[in-house]
Amino acid sequence: MVVKHTLYIVATPIGHRDDVSARAIAILKGVDRILAEDTRHSGNLLRHHGVSTPTQSLHEHNELAKVSSIIDALQAGESFALISDAGTPLISDPGYRLVRACLQAGVKVSPIPGPSALLAALSVSGLPTDSFRFVGFPPAKSAARERWLAKLRDDSSTIVLYESPHRILASLESLLTVLGADREMTLVRELTKQFETVLHGTIGEVLSQVKADSNQTRGEFVLVIAGCEQVPTTSTLELDALIKALIDQLPPKAVARCAAELLNVSKQDAYNRVLELKP
Repeated sequence: MVVKHTLYIVATPIGHRDDVSARAIAILKGVDRILAEDTRHSGNLLRHHGVSTPTQSLHEHNELAKVSSIIDALQAGESFALISDAGTPLISDPGYRLVRACLQAGVKVSPIPGPSALLAALSVSGLPTDSFRFVGFPPAKSAARERWLAKLRDDSSTIVLYESPHRILASLESLLTVLGADREMTLVRELTKQFETVLHGTIGEVLSQVKADSNQTRGEFVLVIAGCEQVPTTSTLELDALIKALIDQLPPKAVARCAAELLNVSKQDAYNRVLELKP
């Protein structure tokens, strides 16, 4: 049921038009107005699902100018749904200014979860998902892009970024330059659409596959890149060796105390490592 004075953040399909929840459709039918990034683009989806709610545009160029009037309408009792061209709004899409202004004005904001290209790509990447870093779109120019990537080079978390068709080759070249040819990655193209493609391999291998087939430069892309492998430092190796020598002889806290005193590490860090190594 739609509640007055509420802005709903509604996720819409990233490709296949039927990847939308029954609740999302009910909300879109029940609100007073739908805020869409591109009303013509979203109109096709809404008509497909029988949604006739009035729409108005809200995109990066007009968002700031429209925030005040939208909040006035919400406070007066209207309800709105915010959608983007595809996926979950605000994820590399407009809406941040509106949501923040609503919260500051005491207007309720409610999520209607659903499709997300970020999570869909992660789920099929075969790369670790317990810790990942989403960084959106890289800079357009190569020098700026390589400086941007250099800041991510030593990150141990899986890295996820978006890219457009006219820059995909250049971005893969930058990844090769900055992260090296052997870093593992997955390229996902046209998620849930007819020509969905998932390419697994090293950066060098994926770049070669894309170069060999011009069709692989079409559509929208999600790149999932393995994090930097953490090489143990000398102090880490020494700590582990000392803990392993004492772990069967002393209680964990005593092992941690000895390690902290002998190797000049914090007692808490030593204790945490004892717990990790203890059988």
